[in-house]
Amino acid sequence: MKTRSMEETICRRLYLMGLLSLVLAVAMCVFVFHRAFTMQAWRALENESSIVAAQYSYDPKGLNALDLNNVRVTLISPAGEVLYESTEADEQEQMENHLSRPEVQQAFAGGSGQDIRDSATTGYETYYYAVLLPDGNVLRTSQDAETIWSLYNAALPAILVSCFVIMGIAALLAGFLTRRLVQPMLQMAEDLDHIQENVPYRELVPFADAIYSDRSMRESNEKMRQEFTANVSHELKTPLTSISGYAEMIETGLARPEDVASFGQKIHSEASRMLRLVNDIIQLSHLDASGSTHDSPSMEPVDLSVIAKECAERLMVNARRSYVTLSCRGESVQVMGSPSLLEELCQNLCDNAIRYNRPGGRVLLETGCTKEGHPYLSVQDNGIGIPKEAQSSVFERFYRVDKSRSKATGGTGLGLAIVKQIARIHKARIRLESEVNAGTTVTITFEAIH
Repeated sequence: MKTRSMEETICRRLYLMGLLSLVLAVAMCVFVFHRAFTMQAWRALENESSIVAAQYSYDPKGLNALDLNNVRVTLISPAGEVLYESTEADEQEQMENHLSRPEVQQAFAGGSGQDIRDSATTGYETYYYAVLLPDGNVLRTSQDAETIWSLYNAALPAILVSCFVIMGIAALLAGFLTRRLVQPMLQMAEDLDHIQENVPYRELVPFADAIYSDRSMRESNEKMRQEFTANVSHELKTPLTSISGYAEMIETGLARPEDVASFGQKIHSEASRMLRLVNDIIQLSHLDASGSTHDSPSMEPVDLSVIAKECAERLMVNARRSYVTLSCRGESVQVMGSPSLLEELCQNLCDNAIRYNRPGGRVLLETGCTKEGHPYLSVQDNGIGIPKEAQSSVFERFYRVDKSRSKATGGTGLGLAIVKQIARIHKARIRLESEVNAGTTVTITFEAIH
C-alpha cells in the first residue's frame, strides 16, 4: 500500500473543511436573507393594507386616489365577487370568483390572511395579504417580487468570484498551517535519543514514550544477546578445553594405561555437561519464540497437584543421593497451561532446591489457591539461601550465586531463566523469598480459570 503524506492529507482535509464551510455559509446566508426579505415584504403589505383600509373606511369611493407604489389592491365581497381591482387585468381575472383563495378564506375566518403564489411572469412570486373590513368585505393587497432563485442567479457571478477568491486564500492558508503543524513533528525524528524532551504537542507524548521504550528495549535486548553470546562461548569453552586436553593426551600416548579410564570418565562428564547446556539453550530459544502465534504452545486444563507429584517422583532419587527429603502436599487446582512446560518449570525449581541444599535438608512442593482464588505452585527449601543483593538477578541467564557450587553439581545457570520464560508464557507471577542459611521459597501464581 502506498504511504500517504501526512502533510498532504492534513492540507487536503483543511481545504475540504474550508470548502464545506463556505458552502454552508452561502446556504445559510441565502436562507437568512430570504427569510428577512419575506418578513419585510409582509410588514410592508400589512402597512399598506392598514393605510388602504383607513382610506376605504373614510371614503369607500376614494381608492383610486391612493398612491399605491406598485401595490395591487382588490376589494372582495363576502360572496367572492371582485368589487374593485386597482390594476388593469384581463376580463377573466376580474370576473373570477375569489372566495377559494387561501388568503381570502383566512381573512373571512380570522380577520386577516396571507399567501405566496408564483405569478404568471417567470422569475417572480406574488405576496398576498388580506384583511376583513368592518362592512364585511375583504381588502386584499398584493405585490410582485423576484424569487430567491432569480435573485441568486443575478448575484451568481459575484458569488462565484468571491468563492474562487476565498478558496484560493483557503488553499494558501491550509498549506501554510499544515507546514507549521507538521514541521515540529519532523524535527522529533532528528534526535531519537532525546525524543521525550522534544515533544511539540501533548497528543504525541504517548507516541514519543512508545518510541523511547521501544528503543530502550531494543538496546537492552541487543546487550542481552551480546552477553548471552559471550556467556555461551565461555561456558562451552571450558568443557571443550578439558575434553580436547584429555583426548589429546590419550591420542599422543601421554596418558598411562591406568589413567585412560579416568580420562574417559572426565571426557564423558564434560560432554554430558555440554549436552545439558545445549539442551537448555535450545529450550530457551523455543521459549523466546513462543510469543508469535505459530509458536505458541497449546493450552489445556492442567492439575498442578498432578504436576507436582510426578515431579517429586522423578527427582526422588536425586534427592536421596543428596541426602535431601523431598515431599509434596496441597489441594488439586487447575490452570490453563502446557503440561510439558509446567513439568519443566516444576522440575527446574525442584532441581535447584535440591542442588543448593545441604545434607539433611528438605524440599517441599505445595499447590493451592490464594485468598483471591488464584492457583499457585510453590517450592520451599531450607538450603543455603540467596543474598538479598542477588535476588533480583537470579532469573537472568547464566547468573550463579555460587559459581563453584553450581559447576560442581552440574548446573548450567539457565534453569531459573527457563522458569521465568515459562511463567511469562502462562502470564503467571513469580515471587521469591529467601534468607541466607535459612532457605528459599519460590511461588508461581497463575490466573484463575473463568
